[in-house]
Amino acid sequence: MDLFNRVRVGINAVPILSPLTGVGQYTYRLITELQQLLPQQPWLFYGTSWDREIRTAAAPGAREINNAIKQLLPHPHVVTRFLKQTRFSAGARKHRITLYHEPAYLAYRFSGPTVVTIHDLSWVRHPETHPPERVREMNLFMPRIAERASHIMVDSDFVRDEVMRHYGVPGERVSTVLLGVAPEFRPLDPQACRPVLHRFGLQHGCYQLAVGTLEPRKNLSTVIAAFAQLPPVVRRRFPLVIVGMHGWGMQDFSASLRHMVEAAEVRLLGFVGQEDLPALYSGARLFVYPSLYEGFGLPPLEAMACGAPVIASRRASLPEVVGDAGLLVDPLDDRAIAQHMQALIEDDAMHASLVAAGCEQARKFTWRKFAHETIAVYKKVLA
Repeated sequence: MDLFNRVRVGINAVPILSPLTGVGQYTYRLITELQQLLPQQPWLFYGTSWDREIRTAAAPGAREINNAIKQLLPHPHVVTRFLKQTRFSAGARKHRITLYHEPAYLAYRFSGPTVVTIHDLSWVRHPETHPPERVREMNLFMPRIAERASHIMVDSDFVRDEVMRHYGVPGERVSTVLLGVAPEFRPLDPQACRPVLHRFGLQHGCYQLAVGTLEPRKNLSTVIAAFAQLPPVVRRRFPLVIVGMHGWGMQDFSASLRHMVEAAEVRLLGFVGQEDLPALYSGARLFVYPSLYEGFGLPPLEAMACGAPVIASRRASLPEVVGDAGLLVDPLDDRAIAQHMQALIEDDAMHASLVAAGCEQARKFTWRKFAHETIAVYKKVLA
């Protein structure tokens, strides 16, 4: 660490200001681990100011200013980016930042070594899952950012291959650094789960769980189609619980879903706080995650760490995360998913085997290991 006695790391911390989705979780864990490992605390950029303290709320008035810019100006993304770039550059000079890590794609211009994390290329592969202005912004800025970055970090070998192919980045400039699972994600017994499950009207071991925003890329419509194929007695005894914000694709779900919701066979919990997830995972009979495209996929890893057997898509990065410890399926094969659901409900031996395998697989992924490998990337760039 002698090298880092002189190095001042700057990190864009804007992703932790909103509810912590995947990129927010990544950024939060990156910052908290580096605070413990680096001799000098990293400097954090919050869009309008710099600090060394972790914040979870935007500066007063910042949201109102952003909203006014969006309403009054013809190209709001360009204007807000220019204003943030100005504040970023001024703070980087003031605090003498020597290495900048952008954990959320859109790196600002910086004269020194820059590490950029690209979590996936979803706006390229599945543009329909993003607002059109977001797609335009990513297509406008990302080619130059990928070309200019000193080094690119990705969450999986799948994304590494995508970045190299799409942007023509040589392999020596792209490193896979796998994400981790937080210590709070561990198997909880029925008593420990009871307060959370009681609040949601659930019984330990008597529901099936899916986590993901209700949008096409998460492919929850196939989960619902699979669940509908189970016998009515199974659906009543083991309802399908879906955790996630209501995305823009809600109108496409079928009348059969509405019927199953009304019958309490499907329960839509909406967004659930991070503190409740370990109990929800631990209490589930099984966890299903047939996403069409993921750069990593934290939910199946968290589910395995909590002792929930996992049914997951065999596409994209998910085989790297789940390995042989879960049931991998074609994400569009609702019949196969239904068969796996039925098997994990009925076959206790199979269920126990996957619980043990999942816990063992999850132990390979830690945020401390992630942080050490990130620091190794920094060293490579600084050299």
